[in-house]
Amino acid sequence: MGFLDKAKAKLTDAVDKHGDKISDGIDKAAAAADKRTGGKHSDKIAGATGKAREALNKRDGKNGGDLGNRIDRPGPAS
Repeated sequence: MGFLDKAKAKLTDAVDKHGDKISDGIDKAAAAADKRTGGKHSDKIAGATGKAREALNKRDGKNGGDLGNRIDRPGPAS
């Protein structure tokens, strides 16, 4: 098993164990970015959040362990 294979295995293991925390971090980062930009780039932030969530779900090695396809559009900054 090569270096990249080991790294992929460790990444998959980490996502299996902590995927919910990673998903929450994605949501928090999206909300913070939207707030900092004043909602000007909400569509782009939502798209990036969706792609990050898709990548996370691909790494989830659990059968049926979908981490969610929730793509919330952060609201305008208050």
